[in-house]
Amino acid sequence: MKSRYRFKNCILMLSMVVLLAACDGGELQGERQLQVMEVEAAELQAPVSGEEDEAASAVAGGANDFALRLSAALVQDVEETNFVCSPYSVWLPLAALVNATDEQNKPALTEALGAAGIAGEDINRAASRMLYDLTKVGMNQNANEQAGSLKMANAIFVDDSVVLRKDFVQSFADYYRGSAINVDFADEAAVLEVNRWASENTEGLINDVVEKFDPDAVAAIANSIYFSDGWVDGFEPQLTREDVFYGAAEEGSAFYMYMNELLSYYEDAELQAVILNFKSGGKMMILLPKATEAADSDAKANDCLASLTADRFQKIVDSSEMMSGKLMLPRFQVENQVNNLMAALISLGIPLFDEEVAPLTGGLIEGDDEVWVSEVSQKALIEVDEYGATAAAVTVVEISADSAMIEMDEPFEMTCNRPFAFILYDNTYDGGEQILFTGVVNQL
Repeated sequence: MKSRYRFKNCILMLSMVVLLAACDGGELQGERQLQVMEVEAAELQAPVSGEEDEAASAVAGGANDFALRLSAALVQDVEETNFVCSPYSVWLPLAALVNATDEQNKPALTEALGAAGIAGEDINRAASRMLYDLTKVGMNQNANEQAGSLKMANAIFVDDSVVLRKDFVQSFADYYRGSAINVDFADEAAVLEVNRWASENTEGLINDVVEKFDPDAVAAIANSIYFSDGWVDGFEPQLTREDVFYGAAEEGSAFYMYMNELLSYYEDAELQAVILNFKSGGKMMILLPKATEAADSDAKANDCLASLTADRFQKIVDSSEMMSGKLMLPRFQVENQVNNLMAALISLGIPLFDEEVAPLTGGLIEGDDEVWVSEVSQKALIEVDEYGATAAAVTVVEISADSAMIEMDEPFEMTCNRPFAFILYDNTYDGGEQILFTGVVNQL
């Protein structure tokens, strides 16, 4: 009889500004030393100026398509509350799992990820190029060192009783800059080991990624993304004022930040959009659905985000123009747990959840033990103020084994005193703007 194990995949994504204070990650109990499985990783692949990589461009574009399809599926259940998620934190580990998925289910997985018909090797190469761009490796003389505002780290913690397939370990190292570390999941110290890794890779900001592991857990994949940046043109704190926010459920109070200058702006019959720049190249798009009255219930931020496609997102980016205008934006902080993530992924066609099919069998660990994804969840947070933005997400994937433009001559005015949506993204060579976080603010 085939044996069955439980595999946890913990993906941590953190985006932050430097104003937050670090926390102590804690010390490990006992004398056990972590054993790192050494493999020599290839350098991240750098895009070559003037050379087009059609497969990498298709994968990067598909990642944005996945981000907005996932956001649309998740926001259906949001109703009148606030919402934030990190689609990229879900896409990246699923892309890595292409290397462990059986041939029968691999086409469905790649299609759901927006990479239909693209070989696994090309998806790996595209992921490597995206990591190179997003982490600004090219700004550092060392081709493996990260130099920008966004930093990433990946690791797979493996129980002593399990042997990972060498080809997966090598691909994980080469294209996702992932390391493999032996732990003892029968010992409570495994939780401390994973949490210490998370703390070390987020400068002490996240220490408790996991509270406990299932007794049958044999591995945990951890992905950290650390973003630290401020606005190119910040809001003036002395101008911030308290006023009414006409929320989806009820009126509330908010502290409004003001900006009156040249801004990258877009408007059509359905919405207004402004793009704010971070110092190291990232951007945040604020999307305000149009309304005839401040509390117009027909203008829903949820619908605005749900109807956004990759093409429409790109049109807003490409059609935005520098215009003189006034932006009134509230400080906001959104934190939630995305409890319906697994159902949303199933609706998108991710084929990894069928226990009977066990699509990861033979591709992740040595032997013929049946392997499949059994649960997915994510916690996410974003905070925006006069100085910059802070965003964080933790995704846990448990795997068991056994419109037309409007021409304007006058300065625009964009008053976000009612529900609005937002997108945080950065630039890549192959796919242009890469979506990292999406969300809506319905109530303050």
